[in-house]
Amino acid sequence: MERRGGHGRRAWALVASLVLAMTMHRAHAQEAIGPACDNRHFLAVQQAFEGGSLRGDQPVHVCGRVIAVSRQRQTRSGWHGYFYVDVGQGVSIRIVSDLDRMAAPAWPWVAKGDAVDVVGRYYYDNPRSQGIDWTHRGTGRKWGMPGYVSVNGARYQ
Repeated sequence: MERRGGHGRRAWALVASLVLAMTMHRAHAQEAIGPACDNRHFLAVQQAFEGGSLRGDQPVHVCGRVIAVSRQRQTRSGWHGYFYVDVGQGVSIRIVSDLDRMAAPAWPWVAKGDAVDVVGRYYYDNPRSQGIDWTHRGTGRKWGMPGYVSVNGARYQ
């Protein structure tokens, strides 16, 4: 009987340490982006992904001018709006906004030439499939940090 209890305690200790590690990772991620946009940090993260030295989604805070807006599309997880932001050094990045979760006007609420400030999750699958999503106030099991999009000073979450 004590052997089972010992294994049970070890299992609970392992679970507790994993939960603590995940919580600390989320807290660290939130501290990592800061209150001001940091395109230089984003470009370094993007280069690390392209070079293969970084894996896993990253919190980012970027800003710039909108260079293109796409129509809204329905995906498995709902309606999404897409636009592209020039973050400097000849790089643009796709922004994915979950329209079902954001408190914002009807799409498109952003236009070419608008100044935007975006906080979200940077994902990188390959050079042709990358972008910033989780730009809304919600969180989930796989992403614990709320995001937002500010357009010409108006914040949408």
